Amino acid sequence: MRPGKYDFRPLRVHQTATQLLNVGRLNTPPPWYDVVGSVTPAQPLVRTQAIPHRSPKNRTKVKKASKLFQPQRIGYEEDMLRREFFKDHPWELARPRMLLEDDGKDSQKTDWSHIQQKEKALNGESVIQRQLWLQYNLPNISRAQAYDMARKEFYDLRLQEDIERRVAKEEAMSTGAYFGPSQIEIGMELENKEFERWKRWAQKQVELQQQTSAAMYSGGSIDNEDAAPDADLAVEEAAVEEISDRIPAKGQSALGGATFTR
Repeated sequence: MRPGKYDFRPLRVHQTATQLLNVGRLNTPPPWYDVVGSVTPAQPLVRTQAIPHRSPKNRTKVKKASKLFQPQRIGYEEDMLRREFFKDHPWELARPRMLLEDDGKDSQKTDWSHIQQKEKALNGESVIQRQLWLQYNLPNISRAQAYDMARKEFYDLRLQEDIERRVAKEEAMSTGAYFGPSQIEIGMELENKEFERWKRWAQKQVELQQQTSAAMYSGGSIDNEDAAPDADLAVEEAAVEEISDRIPAKGQSALGGATFTR
């Protein structure tokens, strides 16, 4: 197909399959044959421009041709509040959350005049919705003030949950319950294992450096990392003994002689 021309082959796939069945090129119709025959592909070849969700800020600015059919970005007021909260509390994203809804009307069952809800667990979204309610219902309140008020209520409820959880655990342990190691204890155990592994590796590296330094003075080489550290010492002792055999002992007379005449 030449560039700049329309390709009608996808629209004629059912017609082509029918012709192949009539001439016997296909023995059985494809699985999609009846579906495509009843639900035909779309015929319009001209793309429609995306519906604008908001009025542009600058009406005199002409939109680029490459972005003519690109839909506008949909933004909500809560997006900025979410970015601010989760930037200050990143570990809130690590808490498990329930994303399923029964009837899709959970937002109609909440009353954000107070942060604690019966139908919804306390999380970061509670702070955002509470802050938004404060901004629209309390007069002369700024976004920062509403954020501080919502955070204070959130911290108080989190502290209350921690106390209730700690008391429940102590009561259960007093009756013989066993909960196993805590998350902190598990983390410390993993950290200790990693430290011991690193310590063994560091000891091997120190031994290897010592052997390499000894080999540099003796002129030898280290072929095995686990070689005995006294191997170079034995080589040095053998070399010293060989040299000492050639040196005359103390008090031994020299062989031969020399005469001097005047």
